[in-house]
Amino acid sequence: MEIPTGTQGCFPKTLLGSALILVLWLLQRSQAALHIQKIPEQPQKNKELLLSLHGVPDTFQDFTWYLGEETSGGTRLFTYIPGLQRPQRNGNAMGQRDIIGFPNGSMLLYQAQPSDSGTYHVAVTINPSWTMKAKVEVQVPGESALLTVSPGILAAAIVGALVVGSVLISSLAYLLVARGWQGRRDKIPATEKPELSRNPEAGNDNNIYEVTPSPGFLVSPLSDSRPATTLPLSPRAPALPRLIVPHFPFPQDLLHPDPAAYCQLVTTS
Repeated sequence: MEIPTGTQGCFPKTLLGSALILVLWLLQRSQAALHIQKIPEQPQKNKELLLSLHGVPDTFQDFTWYLGEETSGGTRLFTYIPGLQRPQRNGNAMGQRDIIGFPNGSMLLYQAQPSDSGTYHVAVTINPSWTMKAKVEVQVPGESALLTVSPGILAAAIVGALVVGSVLISSLAYLLVARGWQGRRDKIPATEKPELSRNPEAGNDNNIYEVTPSPGFLVSPLSDSRPATTLPLSPRAPALPRLIVPHFPFPQDLLHPDPAAYCQLVTTS
């Protein structure tokens, strides 16, 4: 039985297409399985930052870390080749950074700084035709970032400060006005209101009597059996100086006149 010539050319093409699809599927799965975990999740300035790599196969040739938007020689931090005496080979982007690589593909950054922020890429080479990749964003806050607040929080802080200030000003104004009125009331002399009382001796008398102060003590009427009260005496006037009259002897002849002298009078015709 002979196989047609056209049919023999279809098998290699079909197998090649299936193999390509299988490779793409394995590549997508490997990239999905490879991921980076930040420890801690929120990096801090002058603290250690571990980028732990998960999903690395048991056997691989090497892995390379990059810092930047693209993976190139200018953004390469280091390459780690297991089995060598010095497995870590630093790249151009290492600079003054203190980074250590581990055999499992992870890396540790000492004394993280705001300049270390950016996109970290890792490429794990399984064989010359298979490379697994992953990336993660790292943001190390600086001193200025600690003072940065969102517009909503800033607006809420401003409104809260205005409300608190208005309440304090209103309270202070109320206290000042209250103290001013209190001082004015203290300066105004209090006028005594006449006391209204009921006559206790009137029995069931419902009349209301007004009690007014009397200029002096009142004398009880004669029919009243109670002891009479006398008006208070006015204060004694100052005594006049006593006149001393000199004493002169009174003529005795004026007290006892001599009748003989009158008998000697003679009438003339």
